[in-house]
Amino acid sequence: MEVVNTVGRRKAAVARVFVKPGKGQITINRKELAVYFPLEILQFQVKQPLLATNTAENYDITINLDGGGIKGQAEAARLGIARALCEIDAEMRPTLKKAGFLTRDPREVERKKPGQPGARRKFQFSKR
Repeated sequence: MEVVNTVGRRKAAVARVFVKPGKGQITINRKELAVYFPLEILQFQVKQPLLATNTAENYDITINLDGGGIKGQAEAARLGIARALCEIDAEMRPTLKKAGFLTRDPREVERKKPGQPGARRKFQFSKR
């Protein structure tokens, strides 16, 4: 098996994921997972598809992350890893689908409208 590459997106974050057989090493923007995401909850989110399919020790993963904040980046990486695992072995798809790792979260920030201080917020109304 050669390198499998996929894309994961969330909010403004884009993750390009490269998966190859290995020992379970995860590298993000040339840094270790624990260095790039110091919060354990974000590290867990990135590893979720691997833990759900019991393949955490089977693949080396390289991720290029761009845009967004740390939460969006972690979820983009999760989607990219899940898509790559489906490409490698189609039998993993039902497990990942049931856990919700293959669904792209479509929610984006709504744009600010002219004549208003925010997307929905209006300036205070004064009757007199």
